Amino acid sequence: MQTDTYRHKGMRRALIQILREKGIRDERVLQAIEAVPRHFFFDKAFVEQAYQDKAFPIGEGQTISQPYTVAFQTELLKLKSTDKVLEIGTGSGYQCAVLLQITPSVYTIEYNRALYEKAVLFFRKHGLRPHTFHGDGSEGLPQYAPFDKIIVTAGAPAVPKSLVRQLNVGGILVIPVGDENSQKMLRITRVSENDFTQEAFTDFKFVPLLGKSGWEADNL
Repeated sequence: MQTDTYRHKGMRRALIQILREKGIRDERVLQAIEAVPRHFFFDKAFVEQAYQDKAFPIGEGQTISQPYTVAFQTELLKLKSTDKVLEIGTGSGYQCAVLLQITPSVYTIEYNRALYEKAVLFFRKHGLRPHTFHGDGSEGLPQYAPFDKIIVTAGAPAVPKSLVRQLNVGGILVIPVGDENSQKMLRITRVSENDFTQEAFTDFKFVPLLGKSGWEADNL
């Protein structure tokens, strides 16, 4: 069983300082990242890498996102403790664990079965209780919609219509959109039943969003 020592907590505090210097201002987001032991998502041999502000491979061609990316996307969501959130791309489970620090109502879906099964075991082991699903996240979870917030942790070729339709009025979708090499972070707000606003932020590089409304695996 992994432990969370004073040393690990000190490394997280140093990471939080880096995130502040990079412009993250939402104290709830910073507190959530400080509360989640990121080294739990790494093999023990890679503890030093856990608190660097870098992405790291987790197998299956996927990565655990850079802490700044997690903080940036989470801040854009403007999360409230009462929000019902959909996460597209469970991956390692790290982003989900951060979201759960702010709201208990998180639905998360993963395309890759091996990663899905690994994440489910991780959540059980650490007493985390998101609603977990295996399937095509690019189509969202229409049977559980609407959602107050939707976060996509993989790069999409376009904004999936299926996702914006699953937002509550006043809800927010945060999604990176572009080609395989670079994506622009977008925040889409549903201001009425038929009206949406879109804001564009900085460029990022994510693994591709797979599925019907993402990149079809055969085309990569």
